[in-house]
Formats: sequence, structure tokens, C-alpha cells
Amino acid sequence: MSWVEIILTVLAAVLFMEAWAWFAHKFIMHGFGWAWHRDHHEPHDNTFEKNDLFAVVFGTINAAMYIYGSLYWEALWWFAVGITIYGVIYTLVHDGLVHQRYFRFVPKRGYAKRLVQAHKLHHATIGKEGGVSFGFVLARDPAKLKAELREQARNGIAVVRESAGA
Repeated sequence: MSWVEIILTVLAAVLFMEAWAWFAHKFIMHGFGWAWHRDHHEPHDNTFEKNDLFAVVFGTINAAMYIYGSLYWEALWWFAVGITIYGVIYTLVHDGLVHQRYFRFVPKRGYAKRLVQAHKLHHATIGKEGGVSFGFVLARDPAKLKAELREQARNGIAVVRESAGA
């Protein structure tokens, strides 16, 4: 592969992963995988969550992509590199910034603040039904997300926490 093909493959993988993460979060984690994801939405003092098992599963798939790619298909190896880059971005943004598992920093402005607000609105629902902001790196306007949550609550789609301000 040329360096242009490599860069495009890696970038495509990073972009693909935000779409995959949105889909997996909405339909797997808030669907049949709720038994693992539930504790991520409930207060606790544990260092680890059952939800962290998703990282183990997805990391194992990524490792298999590296192995298969190195043996049979170079493009798949580079796609796995893009997935790894997304994983680093995810862990820094979602686990680090939003949930403050690694460091304590509360952004006061800019896109980082928008990410934190959007994910807090994601956690504003009780249970797996309804909800907003299932992506991890791209975040819509928090005012629009609040309006969507209010509409879901009015229509009986979601139960919104009193403290959410939605």
C-alpha cells in the first residue's frame, strides 16, 4: 500500500469507528448488552465496571484484525491501526474527560464542554429506553439534546432524572 492509501485507510477507520460506536452504544449496549452496560449508568465506587467487558471484547476483535491483516491483508492491519487510534481517543475523551476516571478536569468552554454536557444528558435517563447522544467523540448541541429528552419524556419513551435539568 502507498502512504496515501495507508493514511486514508487509517482515517476511514477512525471515522467509521464513531459511527460503529454510536450504533453499538444505542443498539447493543442499550439493547441485549444492557446487563453489562447498566452499571455504567448507575452510581458506584468500583474501579471497574461490567461495562469494561465491552472493551475486552472489542479489543480482542481488533487484535484478531491485526493478526489476520499481518498474515493475509495489509489494509485490514492499517484499519486496525485506525481502530486503535479511535480507542485511544475514546478512552481519553469518554473515560478520562467525561467520566474523569484518569484525571480531574472540568472544561468551562469549547467543544470539550459540549462533549461533557452531551454525555451527561445521555446519562440523564433512568434505564435503557430512550436517551440521546450515543456517540463518543461527536456531540450535538446540548440545548437540542435537552429538547429531545423532554419530548421523549412527554411521549413516555424515556424516564428522565429530576436532577438532569432537561
